[in-house]
Amino acid sequence: MTVMQDMSDSHNPTDTDAAEDARPVRKGVEVIADEVKRLPNGPGVYRMLDEKGEVLYVGKARSLKKRVTSYTRLQGQSNRIMRMILATAAMEFVVTRTEPEALLLEANLIKRLRPRFNVLLRDDKSFPYILVTGDHESPAIVKHRGARKRKGDYFGPFASAGAVDRTINALQKAFLIRTCSDSYYENRSRPCLQYQIKRCAGPCTGEIDADDYAGLVAEAKAFLSGRSQLIKKQLAEQMEAASADLEFERAAIYRDRLTALSHVQAHQGINPQSVEEADVFAIHQEGGQTCVQVFFFRTGQNWGNRAYFPKADKSLEEAEILESFLAQFYDDKPAPRQILLSHALAEQELLAQALGERTGRKVDVATPQRGEKKELVDHALTNAREALGRRLAETSSQARLLKGVAEAFDLQAPPRRIEVYDNSHIMGTNAVGGMIVAGGEGFTKGQYRKFNIKSEDLVPGDDYGMMREVLTRRFSRLLKEHARELPTKDQPEADEDSDGDVPAAPADMPAWPDLVLIDGGQGQLTAARETLEELGITDVPLVGIAKGPDRDAGREKFFIPGRQSFMLPERDPVLYFVQRLRDEAHRFAIGSHRARRSKDIVKNPLDEIAGIGPTRKKALLRHFGTAKAVSKAGVDDLAAVPGISEAIAKLVYDHFHE
Repeated sequence: MTVMQDMSDSHNPTDTDAAEDARPVRKGVEVIADEVKRLPNGPGVYRMLDEKGEVLYVGKARSLKKRVTSYTRLQGQSNRIMRMILATAAMEFVVTRTEPEALLLEANLIKRLRPRFNVLLRDDKSFPYILVTGDHESPAIVKHRGARKRKGDYFGPFASAGAVDRTINALQKAFLIRTCSDSYYENRSRPCLQYQIKRCAGPCTGEIDADDYAGLVAEAKAFLSGRSQLIKKQLAEQMEAASADLEFERAAIYRDRLTALSHVQAHQGINPQSVEEADVFAIHQEGGQTCVQVFFFRTGQNWGNRAYFPKADKSLEEAEILESFLAQFYDDKPAPRQILLSHALAEQELLAQALGERTGRKVDVATPQRGEKKELVDHALTNAREALGRRLAETSSQARLLKGVAEAFDLQAPPRRIEVYDNSHIMGTNAVGGMIVAGGEGFTKGQYRKFNIKSEDLVPGDDYGMMREVLTRRFSRLLKEHARELPTKDQPEADEDSDGDVPAAPADMPAWPDLVLIDGGQGQLTAARETLEELGITDVPLVGIAKGPDRDAGREKFFIPGRQSFMLPERDPVLYFVQRLRDEAHRFAIGSHRARRSKDIVKNPLDEIAGIGPTRKKALLRHFGTAKAVSKAGVDDLAAVPGISEAIAKLVYDHFHE
């Protein structure tokens, strides 16, 4: 089987007679055959596109000419490959210098373009890392998630934020590195509580000199880089030397640091003796679904595990799926020194070479057959089986609930995508609208979206007006980015000032909702219906959910346009399901509102003054105590602050006395 077939995927094809598609066959083959004439024999990446220009498949090849030529023959092709060939209307190519480079580019394009004939990694949540900052004279150790824009050294990934917090907590005791923010550090005049309880060396107030603190930071980096045994050995030697010199207080410090390091390794579950740094992958298939379980081991510690459920065709073998999964998994994260697999891969050496070139060091990809490493893989495989079993049970239950929702709200079919909307504010301030999404696999958090209410015409607390703004911005952008046939009506331009683009829907979830739930009664529902009608949208089912008397759960009243309001039986599973959806929307909206409110609370008025940087702001706050006192000071008083010139003093005064 060719590499192209190894990494392809489709939507559960059904056996059809190829003769029925005689004209498309000629078209697809002719397009591909025409491209072959101009292709080189070198490595590269190719994309197959349909008539709409959407990418069907991304593949890589050692020889582009040979690989693409294989698609000009329909004999011997599987049904899914044949369907892909039939749909191909154009092709695009990128020539690379080496085959590993092609492999990495292919993985990047698959994650970005999400072609429907590829194995797709469903990953809507980034991993947390530990960051030892590199943009300050006294580095801090902090938790980090997201783009690595800040200068410093990143260690991870960790499977959860809790694992990061536990590790940082132990590292504080072991290496006495600060965890405070730079602004907090700059404003210290005496050591904080962390120094008093022996979790920080106190560099902010000179309790430790710069060289000694740099030594602690270097030790922490070495420990996190996998040299944990060396660091522990050095600390033990220093403790014995201090004890021999009768410096028992210093020896006690080393003892406590050693205890903290042992604590890190003793509270991580499985802690292998022969594996310092490795990721362990195990894959299991059952019931037409696939689970990949990943365990992370660093410095001889288990940094947690996570289950993935990639989208893959039922006909693909486990090793084929795992191979495509791994390339995408490491597209945005560094590979460890060792990767242990439950299944041998067809291009295992190529993958190791590609990951090694990316990380700048050797990466060993192996399928252990015995010993402790085999036990780690077996443990991951057991977790994969259990996780997939739970998912199959949940999917079955979810399917029954969605069928019940369709019956309760008179839908033509069980909804594949449900959107729920709610607003949150306090007397109209910091108003935020929230949208959550659910489908056949439960909540799809990568699709959640918040809307900061921006209209200046709204009366504070106007819930109907807020709902109109949220729905207008959501659906006008949806019309622009995922147009479909709708009743002819003038459609307004999409809101260009929204809080982010409409996120791309997962490959098996439509962009348009099959059901929209509004947290509110008849008034909110009417506002929502009128808003969608103004956009020319009349075929999206709307349901309003009004809280029961005294806000009792179980006594909710439902409103549907054209129907009398009704209630569901008190113990109906569908009622519980809808309550969960509404409560999740409420939680998300309130969380977004609180985050916005907290941001406003901590905002310093001095931050808004152009020309006032951290140093001048620190000088003003030290002199006057608070930003409020600064706002009341005269020009002469401001100019008396060290580092504040008369021009800057006038600038500050004018800002508060416009």
